[in-house]
Amino acid sequence: MNADTQRRWLRWIPAAAVPAVVAVGLLASGATAGSPPPPATPEQVLALAAAHTARQFSGTMEQSSDLGLPSIPGQALGAAKGSASFGSEAALLELLTSAHTAKVYADGPARERVQVLDQLAERDAVRNGSDLWTYDSAAHAVTHATLPSTAAAAPPSAAAVSPDQLAQRLLAAAGPSTAVSLAQPATVAGHSAYTLVLTPKAAGALVASVRIAVEAQTGLPLAVDVYAKGQDAAAFHAAFTQLTLAAPDASVFAFTPPAGANVTQQQLPSATGQHRQATGQHAPAAGTSQGWDSIAVIPADKVPAGLKDQPLMKQLAVPAKGGRVISTSLFTLLLTDDGRVLAGAVPAAALEAAAAR
Repeated sequence: MNADTQRRWLRWIPAAAVPAVVAVGLLASGATAGSPPPPATPEQVLALAAAHTARQFSGTMEQSSDLGLPSIPGQALGAAKGSASFGSEAALLELLTSAHTAKVYADGPARERVQVLDQLAERDAVRNGSDLWTYDSAAHAVTHATLPSTAAAAPPSAAAVSPDQLAQRLLAAAGPSTAVSLAQPATVAGHSAYTLVLTPKAAGALVASVRIAVEAQTGLPLAVDVYAKGQDAAAFHAAFTQLTLAAPDASVFAFTPPAGANVTQQQLPSATGQHRQATGQHAPAAGTSQGWDSIAVIPADKVPAGLKDQPLMKQLAVPAKGGRVISTSLFTLLLTDDGRVLAGAVPAAALEAAAAR
């Protein structure tokens, strides 16, 4: 876990509680998959997660959503996806509307692989040192980029969100306006885990609560469930279904483009842009607060060209005051007539009011 990520976890914890991570680790070391972890306080579990060093593992994870959007399977995206890029708008829409199973591998921050298993196909994102590869077997397309030596981690994949990545992003968006508690311990992928519950205090937020299963021995987040207000089932779910805490074989990270594949060389954004993307920084709209009810505003000149005219956007967006809006149980996206994009875990009316300021 890098320093920025650790600071995000630790800002939740009173200074006096940080040393308790040692006690939690000692207690948890006796836990097994068949027995629940010992009692702990929310502050102790946050400290355990903040200090987690599980950098070598392999496993299988599942991701699903119930956002009130129609399902758009990968096969239906076809030409809309256009490339093996996991960061495309079409890939993001697929993430939000379809269930996924993925195999994940990690051997430190510079060796990572995600294999998203589609029906009769697969998509891969591989980082091996300074080399970053993506591969889409359906399109038989490969992209390659060279990362700077100072890069802390590969750009996140929009096609699969690990529980650890998701937990980091949720905690980055939260703060003192969130109540933190513990629910009953759980067993996830054969590992005993504490259940951390985050409850936003902001009345205007669409998120009702977030549950994070934290591995009792290592502190690695194993599962994340995000619940929307007025909805019983989790609106977004990501969890390991199988997990081995050991270094994968080095061959897992060696990637050679398949014969005949269309290989595209990509230029990555600047280091500053990568840092902002990784840390979740955004510019809030005037008059809005940081936290669960914050609103991100993308100026018109920063919005990808032709975004509003994409068939998938036209399919999901409906007319709204000052533009078109995509509404889900967890977040709302407003594409204004003047070309801006506003987004947040708030109702459409909040975005419309922020756009009019």
